[in-house]
Parts: sequence; C-alpha cells; structure tokens
Amino acid sequence: MDPSPFIEKDLDDDAEEFIVSWAQEFSPNALIKLRIYLDQWPAEDPKELMRTAVHNHFAHRAKITDLEFERLLRRGRTSLFIGLLFLAACLLLSKMLLSHAAGTWAAVVRESLTIAGWVAMWRPMQIYLYDWWPLLRLSRTFTKLSHMPVELVQKDNS
Repeated sequence: MDPSPFIEKDLDDDAEEFIVSWAQEFSPNALIKLRIYLDQWPAEDPKELMRTAVHNHFAHRAKITDLEFERLLRRGRTSLFIGLLFLAACLLLSKMLLSHAAGTWAAVVRESLTIAGWVAMWRPMQIYLYDWWPLLRLSRTFTKLSHMPVELVQKDNS
C-alpha cells in the first residue's frame, strides 16, 4: 500500500493489479473477501480506515471505468454516423458516376469505392462488437470490489 493516507489517494498500482486480477479469477457471482495481513499493528485501530479506503478506491475506479464506457459508446455513435455517411457517399458516387461505365477501370473504381465505404464501417463495428464488453466487465469487477468485506489480520511473527 501507498504509505500516505490513501482515503484521498490511490492504492499502490501493484496492490490494485493483484487484487483486481485475483478477483477476476472468480466467477462474477462469487462472493469474495479481502484479507490484509499487517506485520505491525498501528496504535490506532486501522480496520475502518482501511475498509473505507479500499471501498472508496474501487468505487472511484468503477466510476472512472463507467465514464470510459460512456465515452467509448459516444465515440462509437460518432464513428457509426461518419461511417454510414461515408459508405452512403461511396455507394452513391459509384452508382451515379460509374453505373453505366464499362471496362476494367470502371469496375475497379466501382469496387474500390464499395470496399472503401465498408472499410469506413470497421471502427464502429469494432466498438459495438468487441470493445465495450471488457470495459463493462472491468466496471462490474470494480463495483464488486467496492462492496467486498475487508478484513485486517495481524501477521503472526512466530
């Protein structure tokens, strides 16, 4: 853990990565609990401070991930709009200018415009088919971690 008071700060990156990767090993419905072992017990009881800090950290991470998810979907909508406009323009251009033209070059340009229009749809399709669900899963993991029980145990130095 970061030695400074981390109610206002983040958990140590390595600690967060360990906790998140550990939590993702379980099914989404599994109940989990974080047990923290302390070598030295502080003068003041740290249980509530640690519990609050861990919960706040992961609630904040869930909120940030939800914002990333919303930004991704907004980018997807913008990309979809641009892609559809470009696809329509390419197909319209191909139809209007080259539909009656014969010859190899006309066919190549016609097919190239069609392909270019569909390639413009690649990014929105990637967002809506693949990019959203890892962010949603991560957000659910962070939300789950923000509610998990946190237990502090003094490490036995025997």
